[in-house]
Amino acid sequence: MAGLDITGLGAQALTEYAMEESKNASTQAIKSKIQNTSAQSTDSELWEACKSFEAYFLEQMFKEMQKSVDAMKPERGDQSTETLVDYFKDQTLQDLCATSADMQSNGFAAMLYENLKRTYNIPDEQ
Repeated sequence: MAGLDITGLGAQALTEYAMEESKNASTQAIKSKIQNTSAQSTDSELWEACKSFEAYFLEQMFKEMQKSVDAMKPERGDQSTETLVDYFKDQTLQDLCATSADMQSNGFAAMLYENLKRTYNIPDEQ
């Protein structure tokens, strides 16, 4: 955000900008990890990429479930406060999904890991 002129922007606009940048950064980090997987990748790098993808997948799934719940809610007042709450809710959801993939995987990361390991012929670490 260096060099960005924010004069005249309200709290809602700034919060929406921060939320969009956060989503883009998360998506780009996952894409980068997956795209950098190759035959030269180590076993642990592949496993980390798979866990990150599982966390991202869970996050997207929870966000879609939340949309179905939000569709039933009545309209409310102060939009700038809701946007700020949504930003922190997104951050909390990202952290929860990352922790879930680390602590209690649903098996998606392991399945992806085994498949990619075979596809790229990545040897076991010694």
